[in-house]
Amino acid sequence: MIKLRTILLSDVTFIILILIITFTSIIRININKSSKYNLKTRMIEGIVIDKYIDGNKIEFTIKAKEKIICTKYFNKYSELDYYKKNYNLGDKLSIYGKIIELEETKTKNIFNYKKYLKRKNIFYKFQIDFIEKKENNKSIYYYIKNIILKRININPYLLTFILGDKRYINNNIKETYQNNGISHLFAISGMHINLFAGLILKLLKKLKVPENKRYYVTSMILILYLLLTGITASILRGVLFFILFSINKIYYFYIKPINLFIVTLSISLLINPFYLYDVGCWYSFSISLALITMANYINKYNSYLTKLLITSIISFIVSIPITLYNFNQINVLSIIYNLFYVPLISFIIFPLSLLTYIIPMLEPIYNLFTNILELTSSKLNEISFLTFIFPKLNIIIYILYILFIVLFLRGLIRNRKMYYIPLISLLVFNYYYSYYITNYLYSIDVGQGDSIILNINNKNILIDTGGKTSFKQKKWKYQRKENSIVKNITIPLSKSLGIRKIHYLVLSHGDADHCGEAINLVNNFKVEKVIFNCGEFNDLEKELIKVLNKKKIPYYSCIKELNIDKNKLYFLQTKEYDNENDNSNVIYAELNGYKLMFMGDAGVDKEKDILEKYNISDIDVLKVGHHGSRTSSGKEFINEINPKYSVISVGKNNRYGHPNKEVLDTLSNSKIYRTDQDGSIMFKIKNNKLRIETCSP
Repeated sequence: MIKLRTILLSDVTFIILILIITFTSIIRININKSSKYNLKTRMIEGIVIDKYIDGNKIEFTIKAKEKIICTKYFNKYSELDYYKKNYNLGDKLSIYGKIIELEETKTKNIFNYKKYLKRKNIFYKFQIDFIEKKENNKSIYYYIKNIILKRININPYLLTFILGDKRYINNNIKETYQNNGISHLFAISGMHINLFAGLILKLLKKLKVPENKRYYVTSMILILYLLLTGITASILRGVLFFILFSINKIYYFYIKPINLFIVTLSISLLINPFYLYDVGCWYSFSISLALITMANYINKYNSYLTKLLITSIISFIVSIPITLYNFNQINVLSIIYNLFYVPLISFIIFPLSLLTYIIPMLEPIYNLFTNILELTSSKLNEISFLTFIFPKLNIIIYILYILFIVLFLRGLIRNRKMYYIPLISLLVFNYYYSYYITNYLYSIDVGQGDSIILNINNKNILIDTGGKTSFKQKKWKYQRKENSIVKNITIPLSKSLGIRKIHYLVLSHGDADHCGEAINLVNNFKVEKVIFNCGEFNDLEKELIKVLNKKKIPYYSCIKELNIDKNKLYFLQTKEYDNENDNSNVIYAELNGYKLMFMGDAGVDKEKDILEKYNISDIDVLKVGHHGSRTSSGKEFINEINPKYSVISVGKNNRYGHPNKEVLDTLSNSKIYRTDQDGSIMFKIKNNKLRIETCSP
């Protein structure tokens, strides 16, 4: 019996366990699952398991034949409030409307919403026409959760620290937390669970409850809390570890903390194998594993501040591959920031969240601390000199990071600085690798608009930003998520390519679908210079100029050429026209012997004038004018410039009918690429050869 127990508790047994569980999780993930619904579905019936309000939109997650997100937009507050008050968690609803098919992300290295939902076993969204309530909630679980939600009343930080729901924190503020490297503190983790459990244990001890029963009661409360928060990876890890630790202590199993951790991870993957893809899970488990492994090293220091600093350094080092793979940047100052924010959140804001929920009159004090949190993070976000952007590399590099981090931690324990060299060398290599990613044209899929990154010898030119026609939107009580092309696509893509600044932002003209995101860009990314087209500035351009003046970014208009090292961009100026499209900057460039031409929205009149004034032929890559509209790309012009490859930047199923069939026929002698079909398109020039990559789903 003793021998069997020794075998079961051996380190090898636990290692074999996690390998088997991981392998079976990968198999479970890759079993093809298909939806029980189809595009003809007009009615969904099921239970409301989540409700979320975003500006004038309400989203219900319904548990029916499968989970599905049902959405409805409103024009009036009264209608939104009616839906908010009358449809609660646990209610059984019949929802009438139509299925919305989720689109694939057609740009590499950015967030893939369709894949994200699929990993939650959600295959479609559903557009609500009207709802019929079949029956009110009868579940005690949802009854409790509805009471909690009503009491919190969408206070973003109470929702975050009590229910683990971060959706209502302002997106701009959330970005500062991420940029400052402190966003991990907003996931309820083992630290918060231990604090919560500690409070319960102390209370039960004062009530003179026997020790064993104290752990049983605390474990039951934590399981209920886990269910109320939706079983997120970080909370699950904290609760499971506490329960296993309690069992280990009560029954004297003598299982080492590292092996308890392995069992915790194994059970988590059994519950949800898709945690393998969850960034929060990777952060939570990897940092916890490192801190457990390094516990003796950390505890040899007596000072709390020193322990906190060492913990912060270890957490930062361990999180490097996860952060670089997902966000392409690290902020070294986050090590220092955590010295302030860990105590603030762990010992003030989190406990105060629990107290404020119990005693609502404390909310003004609570809001004071959360305001301090937001204000300091916003100010620190302006300090960017130790924020480093890294290009995304092959997965093998990130595996090497893990191996070198293990070596680095061994170096800390043994005080051998030579062990630091491999990790530092890999970081340097990764950082400077962007200097090898050079000379390319990247046509970004921005829907019905234009945006092109042109890299010439590590000088980055962004031609247009994309954007939508701007209009004043009514302010709603609840925050509306900003659907920004620059924030969601351009900046993440640029970072993944190792782009740290835009040397020149060239705006072909002032229409919103070409420069509508320019203000967002200069507010959120480093831009050195801006170039406008000829003609008067319109209202959109004037608003941009105000921002440029405030940020002291120089700008120019109606230029003739731009020198980039030994290369030139020629702006084919003809005359000033009476319309914005023909006043577009038309740009011609030669790169490593390849001829490139960017037409903006120039029409046939300007094309004729270009032919009369300039001698241009045999273009290798043509950015087709005006999204393939029949007002551009005249036969005479296309026959003269004779493009080998034609790129049409156009939105899928756009209301303008772009690209026009006649234009496609005119371009038929060239190889046509379309962003609505091929996604983002990269023309890479290496060793004097042109290589083309698309992102078609």
